[in-house]
Amino acid sequence: MAAALEQYVTTVQTLSSQGNFTALVEFISKNMEMLGKNAPHLDNVLATLDYQQHSIGVMGILVMKLNQQSIPDFETLFVQIQEFITSCNGEQARYALESFAELCHKFTLQIVERKQPARGLSILVRAIQKIQLHPAQLTSIHSDLCQLCLLSKNLKPALQFLDVDITDISREGGHYDAKDFLLYFYYGGMIYTALKIYTRALYFFEMASSTFLFAVTTPSMAVSHIMMEAYKKFILVALIVQGKIPSLPKYAPQIVARYIKPLCQAYHDLANAYATNNPAEVRAAVTKHSETFTRDNNMGLVKQCVTSMFKKNIQRLTKTFLTLSLADMANRVQLSGPVEAEKYVLHMINDGEIFATINQKDGMVRFHDNPEKYNSSSMLLDLDREMQKCIKMDEKLREMDREIAVNPQYVQKVSGIHDEDMPASSSSKGQSF
Repeated sequence: MAAALEQYVTTVQTLSSQGNFTALVEFISKNMEMLGKNAPHLDNVLATLDYQQHSIGVMGILVMKLNQQSIPDFETLFVQIQEFITSCNGEQARYALESFAELCHKFTLQIVERKQPARGLSILVRAIQKIQLHPAQLTSIHSDLCQLCLLSKNLKPALQFLDVDITDISREGGHYDAKDFLLYFYYGGMIYTALKIYTRALYFFEMASSTFLFAVTTPSMAVSHIMMEAYKKFILVALIVQGKIPSLPKYAPQIVARYIKPLCQAYHDLANAYATNNPAEVRAAVTKHSETFTRDNNMGLVKQCVTSMFKKNIQRLTKTFLTLSLADMANRVQLSGPVEAEKYVLHMINDGEIFATINQKDGMVRFHDNPEKYNSSSMLLDLDREMQKCIKMDEKLREMDREIAVNPQYVQKVSGIHDEDMPASSSSKGQSF
């Protein structure tokens, strides 16, 4: 082993035993070039370090191995990364969040390039759990996990993180890249769309297409491709859920209206046709822009929009008629015939979208009122669960309000005090989301 590597091992062991992790992070940052020059000997260095006691030192070596232009033995490196993330010290990892995130990003890139996304799912789940301070904290690794779930078509591992409302963002290296934030919500929206949980998908696409973080952290007014793709899916899912495009929140940056909307004209044309409740106009819009929808890989969602329009038209009939023949329904909704109308009605009954029965003898559909009386034990349990969510959200809002009220930057702004008038002891502190 070269003298420089021996010095590296000695320093890592010494600073780790002293608990001087800040100095250790700085030392490794300065020696990354040296590690790169001694790449063939890095496995020997790993053999002398303990993954639990010397986590930061091991992390530096693994990052350097992933940075190589050509990885000679990826299977060995895969096992090393798996063992490290499983057994590393979480406290040490949080001292070097930027390096830990870089390790996960580059690891994700490698297994995606090798078309083996399923292999990384459990590893990234463990990585997020290692550095999260609480379940509602978002890390940049979340977007990597969501990407692997989509590529492997195994969506379950991401749900335990997606189902939690984010109230805090992990600062890696003192900042958070807006791209990771956008990708988390964009991929999350795609996952919920695949699972047909459209209400949650709509929220995620709205966050990805109108998030204020993009406007705050990006000085230029360039259009983000992620935001544009999210906005397209936002329109389609909104049509499925609400039958129209809802207004974007007030915090949405101006570039959404100024630049992104004109680039999504095909989707607005579809929405305008959808608003007429006329299947012929919707089909004409789909045919006119089919090339655009196909190129954007959104044709599947577009077809679901067409299906949802027929369902909404059938739901309107329930407000007018008590009974209706399948043939008459098909004519009013502009379906091909009674068989297709029966298919729609059966699916809607099974999904709880309408309450009806079909008389197979005479082909008549009888519509019923909602049988839910809101007095069952399961309904009371659901109400209690929702109330607990509201209580927790109220507590979080109060906590955030208190943090803002004592933030020096906020106090300075609302009181009109200039920088030179601020007390010397009042230093600016980072504010959590």
